[in-house]
Amino acid sequence: MIQFSYERATTTKAAVSALANNTSAKFIAGGTNLVDLMKRNVMAPTKLVDINAVPLKDIQQKNGKTIIGALALNSQVADDKMILEKHPLLSKALNAGASAQIRNMATVGGNIMQRTRCAYFYDTALPCNKRQPGSGCGALEGANRMHAIFGSSAQCIAVHPSDMCVALVALDATVVVAGPKGERRIPFGEFHRLPGDHPEKDNTLQSNELITAVEIPDNAFSKNTHYFKVRDRASYAFALISVAAALQMDGKVIKEARLAMGGVAHKPWRLLEAEKSLVGKEANEATFKQAAEIAMQGAKAYKNNAFKLKLGPNVIVEALKNAAGLV
Repeated sequence: MIQFSYERATTTKAAVSALANNTSAKFIAGGTNLVDLMKRNVMAPTKLVDINAVPLKDIQQKNGKTIIGALALNSQVADDKMILEKHPLLSKALNAGASAQIRNMATVGGNIMQRTRCAYFYDTALPCNKRQPGSGCGALEGANRMHAIFGSSAQCIAVHPSDMCVALVALDATVVVAGPKGERRIPFGEFHRLPGDHPEKDNTLQSNELITAVEIPDNAFSKNTHYFKVRDRASYAFALISVAAALQMDGKVIKEARLAMGGVAHKPWRLLEAEKSLVGKEANEATFKQAAEIAMQGAKAYKNNAFKLKLGPNVIVEALKNAAGLV
């Protein structure tokens, strides 16, 4: 780990100003991902700006939205009475992530910003275009069991590791950010990037912008929801595949649906066409299998992760059956 300077900010304006003219500076809050990356010399910021004193921890309801401060802890959000009542899918996804100890430290903003857990990214002796552009992607012909089946490129096949983000993209959340030019809002589905030719760019955030909040619009998904995560061990592991499912039901008929997958792409993967296929249909296994088939269109496997092509639709069907109360 290289030497770095440290600064503590107490306001959003001061935090943004602290990053001015220093593209290698980083914000730090819980540090559950950044510190690990610094220890491994994967990231080497010359300056850390501690934002824990910035007042961004509140969870509130306002103007038809649930507004979650970027510094709210994952455990705090998962257990919040309003979240449990209005957005149970988010609570379920959060509780499926990491361990209790990490959830007690990790923040919402940090969870959104966390980087891939690809072994080639973490090992500085191996090639990785995300860590060192132009060095190659070791995973393409290497160990790629955990890697993408959607949206990958010849430059990178890594996946985004968050569970929380899978629920947020399904819930049509918005990321609120502050920068030198003021505040802007980014639809959650547009926040994270696919790798393309620039896998080193994880998202559309500017280097001197700070996530201040996440907004979730009111919706009708307070009852029929499920987050299904398949992983190597239940205690603490990243998803092989996960699915966030939410249904608005009228008796046995689906009025509206939300579906998203994790562990399959460089960003949380929204299944819009599969959602459309569910609307107006009766909630049953046949309907869900048809939606799963649509969801998997365009999937591409690599030598170690072909099992995801079969696992994916099965996880989708099970998530929908659970959401509909059929199991």
